[in-house]
Amino acid sequence: MKVGRVAGTVISTINISLLDEHRLLLCDFEDLDGKPSGYTIAVDVVDAGVGDTVLILDEGSSARQILGLDHGAVRAVVVGIVDQLVVDGEVRAID
Repeated sequence: MKVGRVAGTVISTINISLLDEHRLLLCDFEDLDGKPSGYTIAVDVVDAGVGDTVLILDEGSSARQILGLDHGAVRAVVVGIVDQLVVDGEVRAID
């Protein structure tokens, strides 16, 4: 799992039917200092919003298990909204 921040929503008028029930979110991965370190497009299963700090499951087969899929083009899923991060014993502010 990785920590990230939701940067926006991805709108796709044509997509595979497996994604019809879910929103797609553009998420920036964050390093230990809270700085962006890459990005992904993730399927939202927790109703996260822009600006939320989230937990991202970024591994295809586990992501598909969360969605109950045997197959499909899914790599990343937002599985939680972060309330607090403690890094090296110190609470990191979540904006």
